[in-house]
Amino acid sequence: MFESVFQTFTEVADPSLGPARLATLRQELERRGLDGFLVPRADEHQNEYVPKGAERLAWLTGFTGSAGVVIVLARQAAIFVDGRYTVQVREQVDTSAFTPESLIDTPPERWLEENLKAGQKLGYDPWLHTPGQVDRMAQACKAAEAELVAVDDNPIDAIWPDRPAAPLGAVSLHRKRLAGQKTEAKLAAIRKALKGCHGLVVTDPHAIAWLFNIRGSDVPHTPLPLGYAIVPREGRPTLYLDGRKLSNSVRNKLEDVVTIEEPGQLAKDLATFGTHGATLRFDAATAPAKLKMVLTEAGGKPDVGLDPIALLKAAKNETEREGSRAAHLRDAVAMVRFLHWFDKMAPTGKLTEISTVEALESFRRETLALKDVSFPTIAGFGRHAAIPHYRVTTESNLAIGKGIFLIDSGAQYEDGTTDITRTVVVGRPTAEMKDRFTRVLKGHIAIARAVFPVGVSGAQLDSFARQFLWAAGLDFDHGTGHGIGSYLSVHEGPQRIAKTGTTPLVEGMILSNEPGYYKAGAWGIRIENLLIVEKREIKGAERPMLGFETVSFAPIDLNLVEPALMTAEEIAWLDSYHAVVRRIVSPLVEPIVRRWLAQATRKLVPPPPAGNPKDSMPAPA
Repeated sequence: MFESVFQTFTEVADPSLGPARLATLRQELERRGLDGFLVPRADEHQNEYVPKGAERLAWLTGFTGSAGVVIVLARQAAIFVDGRYTVQVREQVDTSAFTPESLIDTPPERWLEENLKAGQKLGYDPWLHTPGQVDRMAQACKAAEAELVAVDDNPIDAIWPDRPAAPLGAVSLHRKRLAGQKTEAKLAAIRKALKGCHGLVVTDPHAIAWLFNIRGSDVPHTPLPLGYAIVPREGRPTLYLDGRKLSNSVRNKLEDVVTIEEPGQLAKDLATFGTHGATLRFDAATAPAKLKMVLTEAGGKPDVGLDPIALLKAAKNETEREGSRAAHLRDAVAMVRFLHWFDKMAPTGKLTEISTVEALESFRRETLALKDVSFPTIAGFGRHAAIPHYRVTTESNLAIGKGIFLIDSGAQYEDGTTDITRTVVVGRPTAEMKDRFTRVLKGHIAIARAVFPVGVSGAQLDSFARQFLWAAGLDFDHGTGHGIGSYLSVHEGPQRIAKTGTTPLVEGMILSNEPGYYKAGAWGIRIENLLIVEKREIKGAERPMLGFETVSFAPIDLNLVEPALMTAEEIAWLDSYHAVVRRIVSPLVEPIVRRWLAQATRKLVPPPPAGNPKDSMPAPA
């Protein structure tokens, strides 16, 4: 009935190939006079999604996670991953060849200090590491009396016989009716922020897409054109893109504001800046160390810090906000139609995790506006719902029976990027499920209702979402929220609601609100909507205040809510939210879906007065 166009479910990892490929790499390193090599899961731009030809870590080891690094020595090889991939790495990698290590508990730098020997040479590809990463590795090598050596070409490329070619995705224009601002205005804002620098080297493709109002198709799920740019403090910027990606009409439009060169010209132009002693800003998060080296060797001064585009891009203008609202309304219709379908079909026992992914994508394609999914859908039943970043494959695919089902998904529309998670129950939930779900919901509501002064960061709000879980001795290990792009990345920085989210929130930023709870091996819960930071007028306020506008609209499963745990204010918020969902979505769906939606968004029965939990929380189930 349904099918997926943008997602696959085959398991591409093959642990059996790792040992032979590792042996071949060691032979290549020995030929080059190297005692070891760093293999990050990264491309030249530190993208979350990378071209197939940049999946060197996956090719070497079999591990397909989105973050990690391998250190290969003559007799040891370690693969470092974070807590999201502790289980996955052992399933995808031959652990007799690659020893799994924790990125947090045993950072690569510490491992190097303990395992490198004096006089050894550790190689690295300077295109795949940022200057900060290189500095940390260099310090570790120095502590071990070893040497960190930049290679001219990546040794894995030399032993990967069928390595895919670089992508040549067509570049398209992102019109002003969607972008809301012309490139000339954006250039003026960037130059105003470039204090003490002669120019900016733009290495983040998201920033390039935003600045020049273009989109591409070089990586999965995010409409990125891979390339670079230099924005001088005075004069015309230069965009370094493979010309084969540009049609004549797109090139002609771009050349109104920017000079276009092939990527190979970038190093030459940096060297020219260097010979004049120029100071150029490099983005600490995405700049390849190689570019800093080129400028420095030519006599220039690199200034490694925050790319000013990051904050400018994060604060969406009113056109982008309106686009996001339109995209979310469109997405709400698809989501409601899916939830109705799921509610009808799940009790039959005929659904699987894969069939739900295919169905939801199909409902989104029926909008006739879907460009792609914004990330591979996370659809987990039972124990798989307890894995926050689970990805279903044909091998892992579970039939959906009675219990908890979690689906986290998003879409790329030309006017906005969406991301929404709903947790639903098939059959009757246990008291424990309802307790945990309601505590997560209370945290979600606390974030949605938050009002805070200008200057507050996501780190200061993060505990709002956790307090009700903490009261029961519980927590979750991911951030509460991440930034969202405007028809760009579904994970955008620098804004975050997390312990590490130190960037102050400003009007126009879009963030997710997604607290969760995960009972390992049993089930998991997450409730996610997207929020736009907005101004809040408060009578008598002594300073400017901000709050959130919720823009995601789909029912929250009332079968999992325990009203006795909620305050009157929380119940009022939930009833109000559901009333909005019902009002805006009902006119856009079929009568049968409309009737289902009316029931799914009914008012929550309030608790009796004696059970009002304003002053205390009941003991956890």
